[in-house]
Order: sequence, then C-alpha cells, then structure tokens
Amino acid sequence: MPKVTVYNMEGAQVGEIELDETVFGIEPNEAVVHEAVVMQLASLRRGTHSAKTRGEVRGGGKKPWRQKGTGRARAGTTRSPLWRKGGIVFGPRPRDYSYSIPRKKRRLAVKSLLSAKVLGGDLVVLDQLGFAAPKTKDMVQVLANLGVEQKALVVTAENNGFVSESARNIPGIKPLCAGGINVYDLINHDKLIITKDAVAMVEEVLANA
Repeated sequence: MPKVTVYNMEGAQVGEIELDETVFGIEPNEAVVHEAVVMQLASLRRGTHSAKTRGEVRGGGKKPWRQKGTGRARAGTTRSPLWRKGGIVFGPRPRDYSYSIPRKKRRLAVKSLLSAKVLGGDLVVLDQLGFAAPKTKDMVQVLANLGVEQKALVVTAENNGFVSESARNIPGIKPLCAGGINVYDLINHDKLIITKDAVAMVEEVLANA
C-alpha cells in the first residue's frame, strides 16, 4: 500500500497514512481519463447556438418578379439561401451535447488521476483544515507552510464554508468537498491538498468501484 506523509496546517509532519492501493495505487489509464474529460467538457457546452432557416428569416413573402419573360432566373423568394440576407442551409441548431460513459469508467478515471498524483508526489494530506473565520490570508499562509506554489485543489470531507471563502479568491486554488471530486479539476490542478477525513470518504466510495 502506498504511504504518504501527513502534515498539519503549519507544514510540520505529524505522521503517515496508508492509502488504499485500489484507489491510490493503480496503473493510470490515460485512455479512460481522456474519455472522461471529453465527456465532462461536452456536458458544459450550452448548445444555444442557432441560425435561421429560410422559413424563419424576416421578409421574402412576395415573389420578386414574374416567373417568365424577364430573362432572369426563376425566384420565389428573396430569402432563399442563394440570396443575400437569405436563410442558412444546415446551420447550427440548439442541441444538447452531453453524453454519459459507464460509472465504472468514470470512477476508474478518478482513481487513475489520484494514483498519478501519488506517483508524481503531488498529493498533500493534512490532518485537518479549518479556520475560525473566513480569511484569505490564513489560507495563503497554510499554502506557504506546505510549499504549494502551483495550482492546487483543496479537498475537505464536507463543504466547509470558512475554508471555501478563504480559498476562493486565491488565483489557481479551488476548494472542493470530497463528494465533488471530478476528473477535470484533478487534471487541471497540479497539486491535490486533501484532509485525512476526505481521504477516508474517497476510499469508501471508490474502493469497490
């Protein structure tokens, strides 16, 4: 089982923790991670783009000239796609881009990234994380104590309001509760800072997945 050091908020080592090998010690599957990221980004697309067809553009109710005798091509409307200000043929229409992949694949992608964080030395486990009041400078001090200078994901067991409010204004830092861990945030942040309680929750959900 992989072992990592546990730190306190002052950056001092206070022990070690054994991580579940089935969650934090697997061989990362890059193909599944890619599939999960594409799925997550697709679900974020609004899909509200729209272009008007010849039946929706304004005008064009009158035949521009008579059918025969003018020497010009036959035309029934000035809003034909061939005309300026005409409708669009096969233009974009509102649609839902979201799709789903099997739950086992989604969880395998999360486990792959968690294991990659351990392998790369980018996982920082805290014994606890909490503040008496929401203060950004307190969170900045904790990050400095841990030597974290890159983009980091801060994960707590439950939604901690003081931690969230202290971290959300720091560029590159994103607070998250354990139940909200997802592939895109894991891959988009260099460091993963997670509390011991959050580790237990993640292992409980993913160990048998």
